[in-house]
Amino acid sequence: MGKDKISLLVVEDDAAILEGLLDLFAFHGYAPRGAADGDTGLQLSLAENFDLVILDVMLPGRDGFSVCRELRARKPWQPILMLTAKGGEEDVVTGFRGGADDYVRKPFSLRELLARVEALLRRGARFAAGWRQTLGDLELDGENLALRRGRQTVALTPREMDILSYLARNRKRTVSQRELLGEIWRYSDPGIETRTVDIHLANLRKKIAALFPDGGREGFFIRNIRGRGYRLVITEEERE
Repeated sequence: MGKDKISLLVVEDDAAILEGLLDLFAFHGYAPRGAADGDTGLQLSLAENFDLVILDVMLPGRDGFSVCRELRARKPWQPILMLTAKGGEEDVVTGFRGGADDYVRKPFSLRELLARVEALLRRGARFAAGWRQTLGDLELDGENLALRRGRQTVALTPREMDILSYLARNRKRTVSQRELLGEIWRYSDPGIETRTVDIHLANLRKKIAALFPDGGREGFFIRNIRGRGYRLVITEEERE
């Protein structure tokens, strides 16, 4: 696979959709590769380094959720976009909890799909080698997609790193859900009803809590401001 092009793996069992997506991405300058079942998709995604993996939910063999969980456990840094046919709340929640960075509902517009793909791929350029940010007694390690407190470390997904970094850069103000959806997810309509942000923040709070002995600081650093959005709380003065 050429190193001069961005590589994508598309795991989709519908032959017509798979062929169409491969043609679409090749036309837009990517280097796409396809897999028609979950087992093959997982094998390829673990054996090779793709810039983005696009997973359908309903797959023969391993389903998309299973592939996502295994891939996230083995490659925490891997950007993952899920395609869901039903578009139901349960599918979306399951995908995010399994480690997906974003999802697109079928039927989708090609323009929307390309926008989501581009948004996920931009993450890699933001966290260059050696990038780190201190958040009180926590440290964000962008190169290794990790959050540390002393010797303790938890792995972050690319999207979780995006969120924490954005909240840190804007920590002097409250950031709305609409702003996060527009700036981080690049949703074309950030005013749509979605639990995307809530699910990601819930996962982040659990990971932050895991870094403390009593686990009692869940939600301590990311505060919900009722009716307004979210704010990163770090110093003692901010905690009052």
